[in-house]
Amino acid sequence: MKKANSIGCYLIQRLRAHGLRHVLAFPEITFSVSMSNSRTARCGSSNTCDEQGAGFAADAYARVRGLGAVCVTYCVGGLKVANTTAEAFAEKSPVVVISGAPGIKEREKNPLLHHKVREFDTQKRVFEQLTVASTALNDPQTAFHEIDGVLHAALRFKRPVYRKNNWTGH
Repeated sequence: MKKANSIGCYLIQRLRAHGLRHVLAFPEITFSVSMSNSRTARCGSSNTCDEQGAGFAADAYARVRGLGAVCVTYCVGGLKVANTTAEAFAEKSPVVVISGAPGIKEREKNPLLHHKVREFDTQKRVFEQLTVASTALNDPQTAFHEIDGVLHAALRFKRPVYRKNNWTGH
């Protein structure tokens, strides 16, 4: 496999290696740019009119193809796929929930953000209850290993997993 030049490109490579060809999305801009710019592995995206629709579509995709993925915005948007993720868990459907988040530097002064609910990690704590594995990619040195770990868990246990990107660099 060719070396990935960013965390987003690595995730795309790994999803493609497991047979995923489309990510269902209510567009999360940073990851969408990575999907379109990846020279190592292209992955299509199919946008829906809201996050919940993307979550249900990713669940259906996983049931047919063996692995699905949904890409959503941070917190308020991300929490709209909590119900679809719970359904995927109950029905043993391996769905990767990919969410954006404010970067580490953006959190330093605890700014009031319109998508933030309670604390910066509220969304991750919710998804820890609905998935077999979850990770927040805070450290670029461990991100590739963490991605591999959650993908392995999704495929092994046939249940949803959660991946949140907090790091905004390459």
